[in-house]
Amino acid sequence: MLGRVTIERTNPDNLHPTPGYHHVTRVQADTLVYLAGQCPLDPSGTLAGAGLEGQTEQVIKNILVALDAAGAKPDDVVRTVIYVASADRDELAAVWTQLNDSPLAPAFTSASTLLGVAQLGFPGQLVEIDVTAAL
Repeated sequence: MLGRVTIERTNPDNLHPTPGYHHVTRVQADTLVYLAGQCPLDPSGTLAGAGLEGQTEQVIKNILVALDAAGAKPDDVVRTVIYVASADRDELAAVWTQLNDSPLAPAFTSASTLLGVAQLGFPGQLVEIDVTAAL
């Protein structure tokens, strides 16, 4: 049987304000769940959606499936790293907004990093997200 999980999210006074995430996430838990970087591949392995919006939607779906398989939910997420194959800050901001308007939004209140990168692993891939949850 799993014990009680305590997740404390804070923003120290001497650090800049954030757009919804927290600088510090302190976790006391029995089990940590690490998801592989979730890509915009549908269940058949085909790259989903045209452009960032469609690919981000598929990544959201994949993360929700993987969390559920681990017995976790978005509120259990303690760390995310979001990779976007773009140097355009507006595109990074659009992905961040889409994530925070999705059923996965609670996951992005914990420690989170958003990166623009040169390229990702699959041809045509524009977004990938690493997730850690605590149970």
